[in-house]
Amino acid sequence: MIKALTAKEVAKRVVEGKMFILDVRNESDFSDWKIEGKGIESLNRPYFDLIDGVEDLLEHLPEEEVLVVCAKEGSSVMVAEMLDEAGIKDVYYLEGGMKAWSEYLLPVKIGDLKDGGSIYQFNRIGKGCLSYLVDSNGEAAIIDSARTVEAYEDFAKENNIEIKHMIDTHLHADHISGGRRLAEKTNATYWLPPKDAEEITFSYEALEEGKDITIGNTKIEIQPLYTPGHTIGSTSMIVDGQYLLSGDILFVDSIGRPDLVGKAEDWVSDLRDSLYNKYNSLSKDLVVLPAHFGKISELDEKGAVSAPLGELFEKNDGLKIESDDEFRKAVTENLPPQPNAYQEIRQTNMGKIDPTTDEQREMEIGPNRCAITE
Repeated sequence: MIKALTAKEVAKRVVEGKMFILDVRNESDFSDWKIEGKGIESLNRPYFDLIDGVEDLLEHLPEEEVLVVCAKEGSSVMVAEMLDEAGIKDVYYLEGGMKAWSEYLLPVKIGDLKDGGSIYQFNRIGKGCLSYLVDSNGEAAIIDSARTVEAYEDFAKENNIEIKHMIDTHLHADHISGGRRLAEKTNATYWLPPKDAEEITFSYEALEEGKDITIGNTKIEIQPLYTPGHTIGSTSMIVDGQYLLSGDILFVDSIGRPDLVGKAEDWVSDLRDSLYNKYNSLSKDLVVLPAHFGKISELDEKGAVSAPLGELFEKNDGLKIESDDEFRKAVTENLPPQPNAYQEIRQTNMGKIDPTTDEQREMEIGPNRCAITE
């Protein structure tokens, strides 16, 4: 009898590194975006090629434990039933399909704060998006929230935490921010860099140098980390003197792209200054916590993504480009495709359009593409 696996259960297996996946979406969708992991083996066979039977497929499958995946769930259920009838043991399907996989958030504790409290990373494994919750003395700030805010609400309720601040390091173009929505639900303050908010249609608090934010016993220092380049307003944060929340400026394996508002040539010098001067002047012991990751290999054994700043200056190729001309070429030429529906996502985050939940899910389908390399 076939069984469902939730996105949460699949995420656990991705982190642990053992699973065989039969993906029955179209080849182009599979090629663009799929479930990946260190020990994950996958095979793509479009559903329409299997309507008449799965016999030709059996020799390519393990005798047990196969997870069938499709876009929304329906096709995977039908194929899973066919595999079960053909004698494959332990056949599963992904509950909610890739849409559910795109939305799941895995909470991982990063560390403790000096005066009490903790910092957590919420890893949206299926999208490569990373958000953060900083808690201290019963209060919390959430940074770069995903659209699916229920994960933060549930976490706060379970841990008896009051959400006081919602912060976006920049105006996102690859995913819809849940910052404003959750701020309205919890009466929290919503912070956004003013240089990214010139077309915003709602009220917000300006995230800028000199405006420190205090959560319980912990101060989140904004100054002096105005770090433009990915966007003109991109702002980094140092939390508790230990953690550098880099937004989409710096990733573990790459650096941010400056072209999502059509300003690549204008912003490339800002990006270089932020990375090579402002970041280079900071303590190399700071733990970098980015807003995205590009490869599943960046996850540690807990499913978290982080690295010391000093290590990134040694190993990240985006931080080792010596000449200005070479840097300009690297961040303006041969870039990966832009995120799906990124213009509509930006308009949604500005408050200019109000898509339905289903429309928002469709807009976000696919990988993030905020780095200069995939």
